[in-house]
Amino acid sequence: MVIVSPSLLSCDFLNIEPELKYFDEVDNFWFHLDIMDGHFVPNLTFGHPIIKLIAKKTKQKLDAHFMVTNPEFYVDTLKEVGIFNFTFHVEACEDSVSLVKKAKEFYPSVGVSLKPSTPMDSISDELMQNIDLLLVMSVEPGFGGQSFIASTWDRLEEIKEMQNRLGTNVIIQLDGGVSDKNCTRLIELGANNLVAGSYIFKGGPSEYLDRIESLRK
Repeated sequence: MVIVSPSLLSCDFLNIEPELKYFDEVDNFWFHLDIMDGHFVPNLTFGHPIIKLIAKKTKQKLDAHFMVTNPEFYVDTLKEVGIFNFTFHVEACEDSVSLVKKAKEFYPSVGVSLKPSTPMDSISDELMQNIDLLLVMSVEPGFGGQSFIASTWDRLEEIKEMQNRLGTNVIIQLDGGVSDKNCTRLIELGANNLVAGSYIFKGGPSEYLDRIESLRK
């Protein structure tokens, strides 16, 4: 079953507690947190107090995507919050393998991501063999509501070939421009964790659950 991960950056943030409750009973589901520091990307989002509050208000797994210049800092400062998946950018780290191994001491799942313009050879065989998740950005990180970048299809093909060559079974998470219009092809190409913000939340609470299920087809 495909995991769906709504990006909370697109929810009604002034009413975040009731927003979280709408999804209490959904299976194969993570809440996606886009954590930006205003340096790695030109935007600023969730700080530590908000992350801790969200963790207390939901029983669903938290999936944190750190678009930050110093992911090592967050590994240490959020290790007791209850984040399930910790993803950081390879562009922000000189030794990604070492950081993955450190993060695995505190987080059940650890992933890496790379910007659309970053070449796939930034993901070494050793790194691929140590991560639990690879986040493929199909938009430039930093802002929600962007259109899907077409070169993502080729990137997914490269990842599938790499997984087959290495015999790995890394979760492939896809973030950016995901909707019911492209989800079927994404799944066919190996994406089994779909992040969607605008598509899920723009319909309002009455459509949340239907929109989630529409992404699994």
